[in-house]
Amino acid sequence: MEARYEALRRAAEEVAAVDAHAHNLVELASAFPFLRCFSEAEGDALALAPHSLSFKRSLRDIAALYNCEASLEKVEEFRTAEGLKSISSKCFEAANISAILIDDGITFDKMLDLESHKALSPLIGRVLRIERLAETIINDESFSGSSWTLDSFTESYVAKLKSVSTQIVALKSIAAYRSGLEINPNVSKTDAEDGLRKELTGPRPFRITNKNLIDYLFTCSLEIAVSANLPVQIHTGFGDKDLDLRKCNPLHLRAVLEDKRFSKCQIVLLHASYPFSKEASYLASVYSQVYLDFGLAIPKLSVHGMTSSLKELLELAPIKKVMFSTDGYAFPETYYLGAKKARDVVYNVLAAACEDGDLSIQEAIEAVDDIFRRNALHLYKLNVTNGSINNETTIAGGGVSSTSVEEDVLFVRIIWSDASGQNRCRVVPAGRFYEVTRNKGVGLTFAVMGMTSFCDGPADGTNLTGVGEIRLVPDMPTLLRLPWSSREEMVMADMQIRPGEAWEYCPRNALRKVTKVLLDEFNVTMKAGFENEFFLRRKLVSDGVEQWVPYDNTNYCSTSAFDGASSILQEVYSSLKTSDIVVEQLHAESGKGQFEIALKYILCTLAADKLIYARETIKSIARKHGLLATFLPKPDLNDIGSGSHVHLSLWEDDQNVFMGSSKDNFYGMSKTGAQFLAGVYHHLSSILAFTAPHPNSYDRIQPNTWSGAYLCWGKENREAPLRTACPPGVPLELVSNFEIKSFDACANPHLGLAAIVAAGIDGLRRGLKLPEPVESNPADYASKLQRLPQNLQESVESLSGDKVLHELIGDKLVKAAIAIRKVSIVSYPLVLLLFFVVKIF
Repeated sequence: MEARYEALRRAAEEVAAVDAHAHNLVELASAFPFLRCFSEAEGDALALAPHSLSFKRSLRDIAALYNCEASLEKVEEFRTAEGLKSISSKCFEAANISAILIDDGITFDKMLDLESHKALSPLIGRVLRIERLAETIINDESFSGSSWTLDSFTESYVAKLKSVSTQIVALKSIAAYRSGLEINPNVSKTDAEDGLRKELTGPRPFRITNKNLIDYLFTCSLEIAVSANLPVQIHTGFGDKDLDLRKCNPLHLRAVLEDKRFSKCQIVLLHASYPFSKEASYLASVYSQVYLDFGLAIPKLSVHGMTSSLKELLELAPIKKVMFSTDGYAFPETYYLGAKKARDVVYNVLAAACEDGDLSIQEAIEAVDDIFRRNALHLYKLNVTNGSINNETTIAGGGVSSTSVEEDVLFVRIIWSDASGQNRCRVVPAGRFYEVTRNKGVGLTFAVMGMTSFCDGPADGTNLTGVGEIRLVPDMPTLLRLPWSSREEMVMADMQIRPGEAWEYCPRNALRKVTKVLLDEFNVTMKAGFENEFFLRRKLVSDGVEQWVPYDNTNYCSTSAFDGASSILQEVYSSLKTSDIVVEQLHAESGKGQFEIALKYILCTLAADKLIYARETIKSIARKHGLLATFLPKPDLNDIGSGSHVHLSLWEDDQNVFMGSSKDNFYGMSKTGAQFLAGVYHHLSSILAFTAPHPNSYDRIQPNTWSGAYLCWGKENREAPLRTACPPGVPLELVSNFEIKSFDACANPHLGLAAIVAAGIDGLRRGLKLPEPVESNPADYASKLQRLPQNLQESVESLSGDKVLHELIGDKLVKAAIAIRKVSIVSYPLVLLLFFVVKIF
């Protein structure tokens, strides 16, 4: 057999291997015990390591390399006498390693930095451990633990990860060591926020172990990995005693692998997933994004264990997905042992496959090159020539060429919503986006936040002109593929005046700012769930005249209306689901051709982003079907209007603290909930300038139309602008949330929610109280109740004098919004006149 497979053996012994996963070396004087070279054990258990099969074999291999007696004592004497440089030279020369990818996230005593390893290999690439990066950020001494919020932490983490994304070859997660691999890719920000707070109550240095926070960090990192085209290495299977082996089975990752957001994220299961090698092989065979790395299993197992593990990996997994690494660490000998035994085991397994008829000898030789070199070079995008590293360009700077990106995605839309509520975008070719724009953003004139919905010029009084420029910086965790246009992506953007510094006119930052105050002062967050009402119009051409007429003329919740639009609504639902936007209900509404899609409540900062995406999706899919979807509050003055009612609740430590209890109950609300709602009640006239920001908004807000025309509140009162709700599952004597009816789709959702949060903060700070609820139609009490603003002018006047909203949201932003509203007030009659002239003629 040996003679027959001589070419195969020679290929296995001579290939210049790429070590795709390893760790830093330590100085000889390190306190890290050399006995750890042979075992993952620690403490008393380590003392028994010399009695293991792998120890005895590995010690003989090292002694043969050093030409000394095969005893631990003599090997350690040789190491001391020769010095680190000499033994490193011997080990790496024997290992024949041409490139090393190092995870430097593990710390050893007297550990060498990455630069020191460059004498050992033509190429040293860095693998960034995400948990280590996160811990470095929250342990920064310039911040007190209590100063962190999930948003501020995420912002710092994403910014740091972006800044190094072109300097690394992969990300790595050790979630298996912390909370296990049963990752929830849809973990809520509330749960993650709670996890962060719990972590920060511990002593420094903080070590992240909370599952919700780990899951959030993992998911956030995968989103960035997708956008940066970086592979992600994941510890699976065995390791030291810190992990719970039961939670390290890679099958636990199925929820992540099934998530369409990560279908393009190349995931590497480390350590052969031993003892779950068969499971790993299965995953690599059925998921295109899964790859396998057998480092650590080889050489830490017995010969039989190493051989069995590699055979199990190759039972189902494509050879193109299986990779070598030494998992070398601390000692040069670990690199040597990993390479030596890998060559032996790969040769034996492939030779046996030839004997069994699974492979020809030539196919086996090609498999050697794939496993030891080609697969890693391709996956980690290393630039090589003829089996060696081209030192002129060791690592492809952007990770991927513009041409290869644009074979998949052509354009990326960078989205923002301005102060008038218009969704706008800049479009960047994907190649340039991933090479430059994702990190640096695009330039944008100050004037964009002064524009009205009627005119693309800054309104007088905004103090915003064409002089001055901001950066529109993509928020990469919000990146998603357009469901209706497979070669385009879209991403929400932050407005920054300089790198890392938010512009004071940025709506997303305004919402983040007030929610941080709410959390810092009262330890609560706000969740929001929007109802999207819209009209579908179809084109009708009669006598050469083109008109947009209602899609149908049916009634509220009509089965025939839903049936007629079912194919469109199915596509909308599927597209929203693909975009991770959860739909709770949908039905036909009262207006002619009117429908409603209600979204699940989530953290308000996320809800605002997803609302923008949801509307873009609905409008685009309607357009695809030759229809027009309009969210205008009152497109037909003779029909019912469309709102964007929002349901709001307050949360602390995963508990709904808006809802009352047996000991804390004010009409079903807690004291916190009642005071927050009282603040919203007190400022509602001012809030309307943000939530009903268009003159047409007030055509909708009329008595007896379920839109909230009078200043009042009531339990399950749909005529009140503020309705406390008791949905199914909530005890009848309690309420779980409140609904604001006077919110429509002309509003910038970030600014609308920011105004609501600011008002609620004022209610909590001053301990404001609600009046008694109105339990019937408010119109019946018209003489006693205050009418809410009947036009935009009245709400603007209220906002102009509202010092609380000016202070919390930002005086400059509020003044700009007021100036934009004033121009809209003047322009609206002219727009209506033009509309009727066009309609008549």
